[in-house]
Amino acid sequence: MNPATEEAFATVAMGNSADVDAAVAAAKAAFPSFSRTTRAERLDLLAAIREVYQRRYDEMSAAITEEMGAPISLSDRAQAAVGIGHLDGIVAALETFDFEHRNAVGDLIRHEPVGVCGLITPWNWPINQIALKVIPALAAGCTMVLKPSELTPMNALIYAEILAEAGVPAGVFNLVNGDGPTVGAALSAHPDIAMVSFTGSTRAGVDISRAAAPGVKRVTLELGGKSPNILLDDCDLEAAVTRGAEHCFQNTGQSCNAPTRMLVPESRYEAAMEIAREVAEATVVDLPAKPGPHIGPLVSQVQFDKVQALIQTGIDEGARLVAGGPGRPEGVNRGYFVRPTVFGDVTNDMTIAREEIFGPVLAMISYADEADAVEIANDTPYGLAAYIQTGASEESQARGLAMAREIRAGMVHLNGSDIAYGSPFGGYKLSGNGREGGVYGIEDFCEIKAIST
Repeated sequence: MNPATEEAFATVAMGNSADVDAAVAAAKAAFPSFSRTTRAERLDLLAAIREVYQRRYDEMSAAITEEMGAPISLSDRAQAAVGIGHLDGIVAALETFDFEHRNAVGDLIRHEPVGVCGLITPWNWPINQIALKVIPALAAGCTMVLKPSELTPMNALIYAEILAEAGVPAGVFNLVNGDGPTVGAALSAHPDIAMVSFTGSTRAGVDISRAAAPGVKRVTLELGGKSPNILLDDCDLEAAVTRGAEHCFQNTGQSCNAPTRMLVPESRYEAAMEIAREVAEATVVDLPAKPGPHIGPLVSQVQFDKVQALIQTGIDEGARLVAGGPGRPEGVNRGYFVRPTVFGDVTNDMTIAREEIFGPVLAMISYADEADAVEIANDTPYGLAAYIQTGASEESQARGLAMAREIRAGMVHLNGSDIAYGSPFGGYKLSGNGREGGVYGIEDFCEIKAIST
């Protein structure tokens, strides 16, 4: 479905357990030979994938815009770009990855491919998560079966064509479209799958872990988030609030690491809410096919209904509606478009501060001092990302770095910085386990063997 028009534009096959069996059998048959390929052969294969991907870049970007509603400028700049960025990060890691070495006591330590992998990916950054699983699995020497989201299958089909054209051997990569309860469940429980790598909701991650448990499979999970954004008392308030609100609204709020809880010193709270209101009201909502910095629709009716319900819950629980609110933007009568929304007077026990909304909804919370800010930031079942905004002085930046060490999250961003390609992506607590990207991504797809001589 095109989420801007609510009209179907393509039809794909809905796979079943028999399709999963066939795909797993192909991957199992291909594993012995592919697992023995050399580092040089895998690097050559990744270089060929990069070349074909670059040639089909515009097609990939357009597909993501049509099927999940990311504005075309965002697709060009980020959604499609990560397919190159993550590949480059894995290549850099693979070039020096230590597959075999002697440890301190003289034993031979080997990193060997774990086996046939089931890869289950989401719709919100679709090629991002496909690349973060497929590329390190190839680098490690694994074979695989990919189940992309049924909401965004077109980019995955293009990616399958890219891999075939690049010369990935038959059976090494397999694609089965379908839904989670059918294809995802069959992959998770399949006796010939050695590892499941999943990105999506915490609820689904728990279900996958249960299905995989009888086979004692390795399971890596990248799940939800409710990331705090702490503004220190000496930060540039205008810049920090603007940057934080815009980041929250980016991709229509459909990012697991979005800074959705903005923590502001009590003395600057009213001023911060006014700035956030101005940012929300200045955020343009428009058709994804149009170039520009606007935001597009949510991905589906289900997601639209969920976000609307949570906005209403915020109102019902007593949060102050600073900007936005329920319903579509003015003048819009179709498509899953929502109003960029800001809530003030939020306490950390409110539903909108506890649950991942996955829409352009910012919750603003005041704090008394830095210890209180850290306590609020960590008082969440999630632990994917966190953000800290400091003043310009060395002392303030040192305060921010000290605070970052106290935050229970897998990634902490200071002053608008971002984690580089090749650095570990993942979280604590209900945000999952394992890490994706670079050397850590390759390690997740490896078994460790010790050989005494």
